[in-house]
Formats: sequence, structure tokens, C-alpha cells
Amino acid sequence: MEQNYKLFRVRELADNDETFIAALAEAFLEEVPEDAERLKKAVAEKDYHEAYQAAHKMKPTIDLFELGVLDTLIEVQDWGKFTKKELDVTEQLAVVINAVDNAVAEIKEDFNL
Repeated sequence: MEQNYKLFRVRELADNDETFIAALAEAFLEEVPEDAERLKKAVAEKDYHEAYQAAHKMKPTIDLFELGVLDTLIEVQDWGKFTKKELDVTEQLAVVINAVDNAVAEIKEDFNL
């Protein structure tokens, strides 16, 4: 439990209410994988605006669950925000997607979802 994500800040936010913590975990599973797919597609298509929006939307949840890739996600976000055509963010994207995939699998297992 909690190898690919951390619940410290989630527990703090939820005031240790296990029902609320489980609801936040469910929300993570509903939102983050969808946003991650949106981000992958946007980067592949060099849709800078869409990449910026998807990464920006993911930031608070990635930060709350402490996936450890917030700075990397911000690099991808800034690639889109500032239309950094000279920069290749595929490696950064892969790090973010890997962290999301690992956290999703672990949260599903930990919360029996």
C-alpha cells in the first residue's frame, strides 16, 4: 500500500474520514487516467493548447496523491503553455504516464475498486 502514491495529504484533507478518502480515491480513478490519455494524445499530435489544459487539470490531483512527478508534469504543461516546438517532452510524458499507471493499479488494489 502507498508505494506509488501517498495518502498523507489526502488523509489530512479528509480529516481521516475513511469514506471521504475512498471517495477521493474513486475520483482519482475516474479523472486522472482519462486526463492522462488526453495528454498522451495531445503530445503525440503536438496539440500544445490541449496538452497544457490536460496537464494543468491533472496537477492538483497528482500533487494531492503525491505521485512524485509533479515537476515533470509541469515540464509537459509548460511545453504546451509556451508552445515549445524545439523541445521533445516524450520522455517526461512517459515518466508521468508510468507514475499514473502504477498509482491507478495500486489504488484499485488498495481500495478494492
